[in-house]
Amino acid sequence: MELLMSILIGLIFAAAVYLILSKSLLRIIIGTAVLSHGVNLLVLTMGGLKKGRVPILGTEGTGLYNDPLPQALILTAIVISFGVTAFFLVLAYRAYQELDSESVSKTRGHEADDE
Repeated sequence: MELLMSILIGLIFAAAVYLILSKSLLRIIIGTAVLSHGVNLLVLTMGGLKKGRVPILGTEGTGLYNDPLPQALILTAIVISFGVTAFFLVLAYRAYQELDSESVSKTRGHEADDE
């Protein structure tokens, strides 16, 4: 199962890098969101994909328990990536209002026009 997840994570990373390297601001934002999903899957996979019980103290017996740390890290990363994506969307909207274009190449030429 880990091998299948590793291949899927590699494909997600490849798609994210392809989107980030484009000239459109919206594609870059989508690429960063896809990259954060790939990192979440990577953390989950590295934490171990095993079947076990809930790690609650006080239950009888010892056995195989799932590690709650990767799940907590992923939950935190989801909240942070949501905030970063929202910030990028507002930043892209403001750039579109100022430049009337969503192309990254237009943002570089805008500074020269002001001088």
